[in-house]
Amino acid sequence: MNTTGTIDRPLTHDPKKQAPMKPSASEPAGSATTDSRTTGATEARQNRTREMQLMQEALARAHMHDRLHDARRERQATRLAVAQRMQRRAERASLRARRALAMAVMQ
Repeated sequence: MNTTGTIDRPLTHDPKKQAPMKPSASEPAGSATTDSRTTGATEARQNRTREMQLMQEALARAHMHDRLHDARRERQATRLAVAQRMQRRAERASLRARRALAMAVMQ
């Protein structure tokens, strides 16, 4: 096989940019085309090509990419909320220290 990439790790994740599938020796010529004489399970098996399998894998990869992106954004939002909470706590502690210093100086 001269194409770069494999079914598990294609060169690109976009099915439109992938190289067109070449028929292999195990697949009969024209197996992806519909034949009026075949019906039922035989027809469904003939439409099952590597290109369709790659499309499903690309869809699954895109879905996982979106989920990872959402998880990353959620972690950043959590970190930001924690940082804001700590900043407010530090500001309150600073105000308490100023008040204590002012009270000590006034006495």
